[in-house]
Amino acid sequence: MSNLDAHPAEQDCRAVPDPGPVTELYEARDVPLGGVRGVTVARTLPQRALPTVGAWCFLDHFGPHGVAMNVNPHPHIGLQTVTWPFEGEIRHRDSVGSDVVVRPRQLNLMTAGRGIAHSEFAVPESPAGHGLQLWTALPGDQRDTAPHFEQHQDLPVYEHPGLRAIVFLGTLDTVTSPATTYSPIVGADLTINAGAGVTFPLTHYFEHALVLIDGDLSVAETELAPGPLLYLGTGRSDLTLSSREGAHVILLGGEPFREDIVMWWNFVGRSHEEIEEARADWEGRDQARFPDIGGHSVEERIPAPPLPGVRLKARGRGL
Repeated sequence: MSNLDAHPAEQDCRAVPDPGPVTELYEARDVPLGGVRGVTVARTLPQRALPTVGAWCFLDHFGPHGVAMNVNPHPHIGLQTVTWPFEGEIRHRDSVGSDVVVRPRQLNLMTAGRGIAHSEFAVPESPAGHGLQLWTALPGDQRDTAPHFEQHQDLPVYEHPGLRAIVFLGTLDTVTSPATTYSPIVGADLTINAGAGVTFPLTHYFEHALVLIDGDLSVAETELAPGPLLYLGTGRSDLTLSSREGAHVILLGGEPFREDIVMWWNFVGRSHEEIEEARADWEGRDQARFPDIGGHSVEERIPAPPLPGVRLKARGRGL
């Protein structure tokens, strides 16, 4: 998934002390992806005051809409992309030779490492696309790992009376996804039955957040509507959720990310120079770092936007 902002701003991504248990609501902002696609996504991460939740550093909710979610070849460094569709089928092709279709409740996980390029196109005749595109930041000692791709069609399920959770990344209680991770993390797709009230364990040293996709949800004395991200902070050993009509909700969490990072366009780095080098390699068609993708012409590559006129740097939250 690409960040297609024509003039991407650097993100404030300095690590901060653990907040303890909190309930903070962060509204989604509409981001038009532009061009002939006419697609607008709802972006809840990063936020100026909340750049990360654990290693999660980017969250777009796309659809449901009648316009195909088609994204031409573009690069990534220093992160993992997580494609999690609710409806519709997406064809993924990348510069390490992958060419697969991901279907609802299946996971496409791409580790960019030092550099990878990919494209994502809606499969013709499939339902209109609806789902999530997320990134996780790779820790500093893993950000130059060899790029690779994996798909998981059968994911483990955590079940509790009134609750069913597909664990697509990391660990929820005793259930662990087979997907490769590089920091302590959790990503789970929760379905809560109508009229249910459920309490389930959390990892107390993680920070957590929820995004309600559909239905109604009550959590920590907060009525959550579809759209915003509810940040729950750290220090919770369990979580109680209830719903009158039933709910579809995403749980994200992880050990607070202790490193300052520079996020710009589709890159996660540690310095202005690192971002500048990746941009130059993409624009220069460096085949060692960003090989061409089979089935795409050079003209289809998404050009990198110009760097801002100031040095990129990590900033503290709220500045």
